[in-house]
Amino acid sequence: MQLTINGKQMDLGDALREHIADKLEDINEKYFNRAIESIVTMSPEGNAFTKTHISIRVGKDIMVMSDATAPEPYASFDSAAEKVAKQLRRYKKKLRDHHDRMDAAEAIKHMPAQNYVLSSEEEKEEANDPTVIAEMVTNIQTISVSEAVMRLDLSGENALLFRNAQHEGLNMIYRRNDGNIGWVDPEGTQKTLSA
Repeated sequence: MQLTINGKQMDLGDALREHIADKLEDINEKYFNRAIESIVTMSPEGNAFTKTHISIRVGKDIMVMSDATAPEPYASFDSAAEKVAKQLRRYKKKLRDHHDRMDAAEAIKHMPAQNYVLSSEEEKEEANDPTVIAEMVTNIQTISVSEAVMRLDLSGENALLFRNAQHEGLNMIYRRNDGNIGWVDPEGTQKTLSA
């Protein structure tokens, strides 16, 4: 597993870096043992807190992410690492089944797409289009609804657009304000599958 440890506006020191590497390797071996890369970023937050962001790529287009803030850097990292471990523990069987299916499949069906990040600040000018602040190429995966829910939980994102493996139509799941997951399956996007 490739590991990158970043300290933004703070020096992490060798002991903390070793602690991070050891803990992430233990989590990888215990729950998955196939992680491709891990990125840990720590930065000061407020007056006396440290924020930790962990991002682990456990497969093609599958990211596990967590954040934590605590007064001490070790506590901040340990809290974020525990969140990652909890997510991997919850989806351990599904992740292994997913990799077995992907290894057996010759090619994953996906649809290339552009992913834009728009400015959340309202423009003072009267512009019809929002300001694009980032543009990336992404793939819309063909997966089941349950796998889409797993990926949404693992990534910590609020929404996920995917092609429904059952009918190959575009679907979206999203995290509702009440904590549940919403699922949008528009009429007319489903392809008729030949038997």
